[in-house]
Amino acid sequence: MSWANAEAFRGKLARKQVCVGTVITFTDPTVTEALCPVLDFVWIDMEHNALCLESVQGHIMATKGSETSPLVRVPWNDPVLIKPVLDIGAAGVIVPLIRTADEARRAVAACLYPPLGIRGFGPRRASRYGQLGGPEFCRAANASVLPMVQIEHVEAVANIDEILAVPGLASIVFGPQDLAGSMGLMGQPRHPHVLAAIDTVIAKARLAGVPIGIGAGDDPEVLRDWVVRGVQWLTMGGDSSLLLRAARQVAESVRVRASFE
Repeated sequence: MSWANAEAFRGKLARKQVCVGTVITFTDPTVTEALCPVLDFVWIDMEHNALCLESVQGHIMATKGSETSPLVRVPWNDPVLIKPVLDIGAAGVIVPLIRTADEARRAVAACLYPPLGIRGFGPRRASRYGQLGGPEFCRAANASVLPMVQIEHVEAVANIDEILAVPGLASIVFGPQDLAGSMGLMGQPRHPHVLAAIDTVIAKARLAGVPIGIGAGDDPEVLRDWVVRGVQWLTMGGDSSLLLRAARQVAESVRVRASFE
């Protein structure tokens, strides 16, 4: 596990620091390596992208020597999917579409060694290839790992008090698009009803002392609004959207200048 990276991110959350990152979708780990000096975390996404474990491992390795925390979103709430991600060194795991406290407990348990959880032992890279082990290693792993669950369904909003009370939960993170879809408002993540539901969860999470994240786009105004609302860590879109945004801005600037010559 990237213990130093996990502890750096956990410390930032504890200090109420606003943390920014981006979603990693490309297979080439040089993307993560290049972005590390700018970001507090990378969200390595296995749910909606063609990233295999080898690619994910490369991205995790690219954060070594930085304070950037490698967080991996797995495709589903399944210990079989979570275990290898932790064994290759992820600092935290983002589990999608959590609806109930029982589902949240299962997600947390999959990230922790017994007696706190059900994680099986076999941490190849996380144990420095077998150089670390024993009860001290397991306790340190349990203390450092960041189990995070996504709130992206109206049922989760209804069950948020119980979800926030799950022991070991490091953070919740919103998925506004899917939350909107579950409310019959697909494609409208900024609809007043969706924002009202998110605000309700934010207020309860802050009272419970649980940090709040969000997977958002790259519009600075929208991102600033999420921070004002109480979100503490947020993605600035994804690697591809940042690339396109920068390319578009430069291209438009060049074309405007050329039109005056």
